[in-house]
Amino acid sequence: MSSAVRSTTPSDRPPRLLAERRRGDVAMVHSWELVTAVDGPGTRMTLFLNGCPLRCLYCENPDTWRARDGVPTTLTEVVERVRRYRPVFDATGGGLTVSGGEPLQHRVFVERLFTECRRMGVSTALDTSGFLGAKVPDSMLDVTDLVLLDVKSGLPDTYRAVTGRALEPTVRFGDRLSERGDRMWVRFVLVPGLTDAPENVDAVARIVQRWRTVDRIEVLPFHQLGRHKWHDLAIPYALEDTAGPDDALLERVRGRFRELGVPVF
Repeated sequence: MSSAVRSTTPSDRPPRLLAERRRGDVAMVHSWELVTAVDGPGTRMTLFLNGCPLRCLYCENPDTWRARDGVPTTLTEVVERVRRYRPVFDATGGGLTVSGGEPLQHRVFVERLFTECRRMGVSTALDTSGFLGAKVPDSMLDVTDLVLLDVKSGLPDTYRAVTGRALEPTVRFGDRLSERGDRMWVRFVLVPGLTDAPENVDAVARIVQRWRTVDRIEVLPFHQLGRHKWHDLAIPYALEDTAGPDDALLERVRGRFRELGVPVF
């Protein structure tokens, strides 16, 4: 992945880069992955963008929190990379997923990118917490085929403990997607001692039940694969001694969702 921004002097770069980001010509990119069976249907190219307003205790990529830490990358470069993988997407029913960080910090860029994907016949998915959903124009949702909506807790106090932010913006965004008829997959990270309380699981289910366009809810087991990044960045890590959920806990939570009529994967 190459840098996309050129400037004649260091002092010229920040204002120029800011203007390019506002126009959606450039986004701050963390990394790319080509994956199967995650981040949406088929084989996906997942583009991770830098910048996020949440500070989730279990975040596996805290190096995506600050936008300025990403690599400035042009829209043209991303579109050309997607174009090269069209045969793979066509063969597998896959496409492009934009994740983060929080991709809605790059709303103009994502809308322009998804518009180009629509022209190429490449399906699009947006992986988001929904916290910035109120700022998303309908025109962006019109070119988004699937929203992967992270519901990190069903109880407001637990949500704030997990993320440092309020739950309500995510719920309002989900309500809006449902009213529009936009397809959703909901994601819930199961963390023992943090998000696994029966009343929290029930609260997540009640939220999801109100959204008629949810295809599935994915219960994602907490893991420690990102712990080293917290250490490398010298950020205090509250879940240092937390183990992932065992099979019994996973089945209890998945079973509860099924009892409440929520499709589970």
